[in-house]
Amino acid sequence: MNKFHGTGVALVTPFNADGTVDYIGLKNLINYQIDGKVEYLVSLGTTGEASTLSKEEKKKIWEFTAEVNNGRLPLIAGIGGNDTAEVSKSIKTFEINGYDAILSASPYYNKPTQEGIYQHYKAISESSAMPVFLYNVPGRTASNVSPETTCRLASDFKNIIGTKEASGNFDQFNQIMRDKPADFLLISGDDPVALPMISLGAVGVISVIGNALPKQLSDMIRLALKGDFAAAQPLHLSLIEFTRLMFNEGNPAGAKAALKYLDICSDHVRLPLVSVSDALRKAIIAETNKIIS
Repeated sequence: MNKFHGTGVALVTPFNADGTVDYIGLKNLINYQIDGKVEYLVSLGTTGEASTLSKEEKKKIWEFTAEVNNGRLPLIAGIGGNDTAEVSKSIKTFEINGYDAILSASPYYNKPTQEGIYQHYKAISESSAMPVFLYNVPGRTASNVSPETTCRLASDFKNIIGTKEASGNFDQFNQIMRDKPADFLLISGDDPVALPMISLGAVGVISVIGNALPKQLSDMIRLALKGDFAAAQPLHLSLIEFTRLMFNEGNPAGAKAALKYLDICSDHVRLPLVSVSDALRKAIIAETNKIIS
């Protein structure tokens, strides 16, 4: 599973001013990531505003992303939801050409028990012809996938190969690393803690800030994975303020503001999200210049 070691980027979905998908911007973004030497891409995760896209739009974006990527990097498709039957159906009918794995967020809003979460992912595992990554993000789902449930799923289903952990809970990370199967991948779901998570044994990050700074982030992650924390730490520290600004008024509005400044794509988002304030935009531009200069 070395193809999923390093920096994965959860791609934003560029939009035109009229709200339609900006495929020129998406092509620019994909090529920008590849030029920045990231290890793999995630299409239509949370950062891709998947919750506001229709089934038809998702299908076209997945196809377009695979076409532009053209096998240059591994691709992961984000397919999740809070209706297990619907998620399973979507995975069964997913056209896998060009894709290497599925990333599926734990169900939101329903607040299932740990047994409910286990049964949800059991159904996903049984529906998927590709490897599956769990995605634990309690700040969005209002429920946590416990270390016990994560490791139980990892042990019971061989096609569940890793987890994107965005709980921010280092006690949880420690338990997963201690109890997981040897080949199960722990991946940071939060940019600010990717470096310390790698020190515990995580194999990389699925990033938001990598949309705008793929080279800077992936350079840091590669150094950390080599165990050269003395060289990685200054790069990590140089990204702290940029990362804070990215999330100051929500994701992916911050990342899109930086991408607009870098002339990769526009900064339009779909309601209920809105673009960043003028004050935050100025701060993002100033910090971007500081890093890339």
